[in-house]
This record gives sequence, structure tokens and C-alpha cells, in this order.
Amino acid sequence: MSSKVPTHIALVLDGNRRYAKKIGLQPWKGHEFGVKKLEELFKWCIELDIKELTLYCFSTENFRRAKKEVDYLFNLFWKEFEKMKQGRGVFKDKVKVNVIGRTKMFSKKMQEAMIEAMETTKKNEALLVNFAMAYGGRQEITDAFKNIIKNSKKIKPNQIDEILITKNLYLKSEPDLVIRPGGEKRMSNFLLWQSCYSELFFTDKLWPEFTKKDLIKCIEEFNKRDRRFGS
Repeated sequence: MSSKVPTHIALVLDGNRRYAKKIGLQPWKGHEFGVKKLEELFKWCIELDIKELTLYCFSTENFRRAKKEVDYLFNLFWKEFEKMKQGRGVFKDKVKVNVIGRTKMFSKKMQEAMIEAMETTKKNEALLVNFAMAYGGRQEITDAFKNIIKNSKKIKPNQIDEILITKNLYLKSEPDLVIRPGGEKRMSNFLLWQSCYSELFFTDKLWPEFTKKDLIKCIEEFNKRDRRFGS
């Protein structure tokens, strides 16, 4: 593999429910396999010297799913954030946790676990992981404009530029590469602002089936592309 590795990779974690059906389980059970795969992903990224990872974990639209599935997911999320705040595994000294999105849509208990996870891991430097929770790209841009108006009530239209908008987003950095497992070829309201010049890679592999070899394949494809940024 080429030594050129993207600094920031974003992933849409798609295909958990289809994976569960494929192996004969209830659809929502697939999320457990998806969460376990994340532990492997963090280790791969550290080994490959990827510095930042943004994960599309739960969208604002996902709240519309069946209550049984949402409750199951929230329990999984809470357990994972509890693990993070305890500094277990890769969260002990390697992975720094950041949560982006409309997190106030979650319960107070969940919000507290997220905050504590970020606080516990804030000094870790091997890999920054942004968990997009209650996230939507349009909602992020909407909230950015609300922040601009709230904090600068006398701002004039000609003072609004890309720099100011970016400063008010949940996520200020931009991914070099966006990967979507699961066979779908769309962004689904993920990082609409930040991914304007990202390289996109789609694979039919379902997220729980994704391997280190698949990640390396995506990076090798990234190296073959000529990133002209509109020039």
C-alpha cells in the first residue's frame, strides 16, 4: 500500500440490520455486531496512522424508527459511552472521543455519559473519533446559521462567508475520504458541508462484514485519484 494515507476518514455505518437478517436474527440485533466492528476499526486506523475518524452513528431521522429498535440502540450507545468514560481498551490512552450533533435530543443520562467520555479521553492523541449522534447535515448548517445570528445580532449579509459558517459547524475539519458500506450510493444527509471535496468510496459489503483489507482497498483507491479541488 502507498505511504499516502488520508488524514481524516468518514464512514456511514450502513448495513447492520441487513446483516442480522442475513444470519437469521431480528434486524435490530445487527447493531451489536456493528458496534463490535468499531473496536476493530479504531485499531486499524491507529496502525495505519489515520489521525481522525468521523462515524455516522445515529441520524436525526433515525428517531423515527420503531421504539423497540431505538431503545435497543440507545442501550448499546450508553454501554459504549460508559466504557469510554472508564478509559477501557483503546480509550485508555489512544482514542479521543468527540460527539457531534443535536445531542440534547438524547436523555440526560446519555448526554452525561457522552460528556464524561469526552472529558476522560481529551488528552489522548493517537486517533480522534467524532461520533455523529442525532446528526443531520442540513440540521448542522441550520444550527450554524442560528449560532451566527445569536452571537452576532448586528451581522451584515456581506460578513457571512465560508470561514464564518465553518467556525459554527459541529465539525470544523473535512474528511479526505468518505466510505459507505452497504451498497447504497448516496450521502444520506451526512457531512454535506465538509465533504464537498472528499473522495467517495462505496462498497456492497455490509458494515459488520467490513475488514481491514477493505479499508486498505479504499485507501489504495484514494491514492489513485487526482484531487484537483475544482482547479
